[in-house]
Amino acid sequence: MDFSQSGTNKSTQFCYESVSGSCPKPIISISMRVAKYIFLVTAIALTVCGNLFVIISIAHFKQLHTPTNYLTLSLAVADFLLGGFIMPPSMIKSIESCWYFGDFFCKVHTSTDVMLSTASILHLSFISIDRYYAVCYPLRYKTTITVFVTLNMIFISWTVSAIVGFGMVFYGLNIQIIEDLYFKNFDCVGGCILIQSEASRMVSSFLSFYIPGLIMIGIYLKIFLVARRQARSIRDTEQQRQNTEEKKNTTANKRERKAAKTLGTVMGVFLVSWLPFFLFNIMSPFSYYSTPPLLVDALVWFGYLNSTFNPFVYAFFYSWFRKALRIIALGKIFQNDSSRTKLFEE
Repeated sequence: MDFSQSGTNKSTQFCYESVSGSCPKPIISISMRVAKYIFLVTAIALTVCGNLFVIISIAHFKQLHTPTNYLTLSLAVADFLLGGFIMPPSMIKSIESCWYFGDFFCKVHTSTDVMLSTASILHLSFISIDRYYAVCYPLRYKTTITVFVTLNMIFISWTVSAIVGFGMVFYGLNIQIIEDLYFKNFDCVGGCILIQSEASRMVSSFLSFYIPGLIMIGIYLKIFLVARRQARSIRDTEQQRQNTEEKKNTTANKRERKAAKTLGTVMGVFLVSWLPFFLFNIMSPFSYYSTPPLLVDALVWFGYLNSTFNPFVYAFFYSWFRKALRIIALGKIFQNDSSRTKLFEE
């Protein structure tokens, strides 16, 4: 797949018509471009607004200041940044088939893209560990998963993700061994694509997706089995409950199991959204990098939409999030002591 100007006919358009070595630009009808812009602008708006509501809710309401929600807040920040700073340039590149923002910003954009995607799955990995202790070891949970431990989890997630994203792209680790292939077939003015060698794809895919994904699936399977056993035990003893403290403990246990179920759904949405891309990512070198760009874009955007779906999962499962959303939408957060509003029973 040679992107050089030789071999193209006179009707071929280029990203920069007057620049030698410019990338070819496919001709797309106006109606198709408008339809794509409408769809992607809507997806970006939902991503930014939905995650912004999550950020404001957890940051503002004191009742939501818990270790789990700190991790959820950091995850929402990653999704918000993806929607606000990564998806808009990606939208223009996908629809116009050209990168108009320069080589340096291409590297920054690609690095940040990899960083935020990696941060998402690392946050979800730590959230699964948090839920594991909350459901399986409830008596040890508060002493084990402290705010300090949670902040360390967040720090590790962002630091490792930044090293993976910026280290791979800015040091050129992704094209080691295949430099000749890259500069001959993919390097052109107006292009911005992440090309990886077979070794780079395998290592990054397993570190960023497959290994953490398998760990999360194992943890949530354990949580599911324990939660089901607890539910059966609660049902069997429900008739014997006599005092308020027992009822309070039962309510807390139910809330922890529901939180685990919700966050498990978030994890499932993430895995389903990104699995097609990561399958493609490890298979692409075996097809000699001949995958149609349109398919690559579709897989990437399907993964991006995970950041759009997450806030809607919270809205569907959590009554406290819907209540917080109403308070924010109506501007009641500007009232005195609104941060102390009770969103759910302790």
